[in-house]
Amino acid sequence: MRKSHPVRRAVLAGAATVSGIVLLLSLKPASDPGSASAAGGAAPPVAAQSPQGGRGAGSGTVTGDAARTQYGPVQVRVTVSGGKITRAEAVQAPKGGQSDQVTADAVPKLNQAAVAAGNADIDAVSGATYTSAGYAKSLQSALDKAAAAAGSNAGAGAAEEGAGAGQGTQVLTGDAAQTQYGPVQVRVTVSGGRITDVEALQAPKGGRSDQVTADAVPKLNRAAVAAGNADIDAVSGATYTSAGYTQSLQSALDRAGG
Repeated sequence: MRKSHPVRRAVLAGAATVSGIVLLLSLKPASDPGSASAAGGAAPPVAAQSPQGGRGAGSGTVTGDAARTQYGPVQVRVTVSGGKITRAEAVQAPKGGQSDQVTADAVPKLNQAAVAAGNADIDAVSGATYTSAGYAKSLQSALDKAAAAAGSNAGAGAAEEGAGAGQGTQVLTGDAAQTQYGPVQVRVTVSGGRITDVEALQAPKGGRSDQVTADAVPKLNRAAVAAGNADIDAVSGATYTSAGYTQSLQSALDRAGG
């Protein structure tokens, strides 16, 4: 019998070992997390988060109801942006006699307090208790309207986005027109290309002018909305006020694009 050579047995054993190792490596699953990256695989994308805020937060200019006081009505207009009060102003306040001085001193302080507080919980101005109470009441009604509008606008947001800027709502203040009896300044609201609201922020006051203004301005406001432009007739007995009103109204409409 021929005996196997020791060297041959060593070579055959080594070859068998190498073949076994190769076979094992070829059968090993590529389950290592690092293997996907090494092969160029990407990790699952992280879901993007949409920004919060928007229309639901409430933006716009709203006029509160006129609050009656012992010395006259107080009415507040507030501008809200992103759910915060950015501007407050009194479009009506007690006037005539001592009230002129009280209003001139108190209203700016109340405007600043409203913006600082962000709500109608503001302190009364010393010496202007009635005006302060009326201001806070009208301010609260304006904020209530703004909140209600924000709620309704949230559902209509998508439709408004497609409407375009030309069909949006604009609130514009005209230049103050100087007249023989005092300045006249008009603010106009244009929605969908039409005048929907007009009011006089300034008008002649003191003495006989108080009665003339109280009679003429509401008529001018209605005439402007009805006409849809500044081509309106003067109110009898208020020629200068009517002329100033028309001039300021036209400047506001020019800013709105006609």
